[in-house]
Amino acid sequence: LLSILKGGMRMVTGLIAKRNRDRIALRAPTATIGIRGTHFGALFCQGNCGDVPTISGRAPADGLHVDVASGAITLTNAAGTSEFTAGQFAYLPNANVLPELVPAERGIRVTMPNAIAANKGGEGVGGTNALECAVK
Repeated sequence: LLSILKGGMRMVTGLIAKRNRDRIALRAPTATIGIRGTHFGALFCQGNCGDVPTISGRAPADGLHVDVASGAITLTNAAGTSEFTAGQFAYLPNANVLPELVPAERGIRVTMPNAIAANKGGEGVGGTNALECAVK
């Protein structure tokens, strides 16, 4: 179980999530994301996403934004569970409502920072073999 308190992340899971769906989950303040052997992005905003580009030019609304590149995820909170599949975007403003499906043209695609995307392997982010890294 991983937790995201603020900011965004991109995750690619493999066989563990496909074989045992309960083994991997991402908890955000508004929902728990069940991962189903997938590639997805999650962005949690609390007045701190002003630099995230959107089609409207305005900052993303506060809450949890997700995009699913492949596979499927579930979002579970007090209101219930919803599943989202490849090519879909969702938004969840708080922990007491079901997430809404967002049209692709308005969806927020969570991208990896250049420092991570350029990682060639061998060493972790920041040039060490540490098991932890700072997320900005």
